[in-house]
Amino acid sequence: MKTIDLNCDMGESFGNYTIGMDDEVMPYITSANIACGWHAGDPMVMDATIRSAKASGVGAGAHPGYPDLMGFGRRKMAIAPEEIRQYLIYQIGALQAFCRVHGVSLQHVKPHGALYLDAVETPETARAVAEAIMALDPALRFVALAGKKGETMRKMGEELGLKVVFEAFPDRAYTPEGTLVPRNMPGAVISDPDEVAKRALDMARGFVTASNGSRIDLDVQTLCVHGDNKKAVNLVREIRTRLEADGFSVAPMAG
Repeated sequence: MKTIDLNCDMGESFGNYTIGMDDEVMPYITSANIACGWHAGDPMVMDATIRSAKASGVGAGAHPGYPDLMGFGRRKMAIAPEEIRQYLIYQIGALQAFCRVHGVSLQHVKPHGALYLDAVETPETARAVAEAIMALDPALRFVALAGKKGETMRKMGEELGLKVVFEAFPDRAYTPEGTLVPRNMPGAVISDPDEVAKRALDMARGFVTASNGSRIDLDVQTLCVHGDNKKAVNLVREIRTRLEADGFSVAPMAG
């Protein structure tokens, strides 16, 4: 029986602003990527999300991003690799503190938004992210994009001795090159639960169909559903049901 992890970006509310449906989605996932206060989230939200993940038996991960609250961390920023390294140590360390308070072991680190995409494309960024993770805790898993486009992240993580976990996105369209279709393009975000569940099953089996109909082979250990998708609860419920019906064990990520 193959094991697959189901993760979701969480803890992205801020002050009086609520983003995502964390409480509704949490029972269906196995890992939570928790915002660390720079692209989203704040200390109160971080604390509440860690407590919720612990209560649900969900693995806790850090989801650090660029210092870009206004742009939700989705805008590219000109930041030197050494700055990126220190920015991540700061953010991951903050989440580690909340984990320690609640007796939770931090499981993984997944870069957010533009930082994630820059790590996919730029060796210097990928190495800075990996170095920050390694400096804090070599046992932390490094979440990287599955497929050929994730080779830079994989290489930098493995060179430093990190366990790399490969991720795919069933609610996002893929380009023929194996990266995500930009969010400002038509059809980039997929909301139909049946279609997303079918894509999740394909990914768990080792491939995805790109926007032009071509097949891209993937080695996937974790699937991400975005919590800010309006149909997130329906999506994650249908994905988990479909995976388990096909014989997959859905459990927190292992590297």
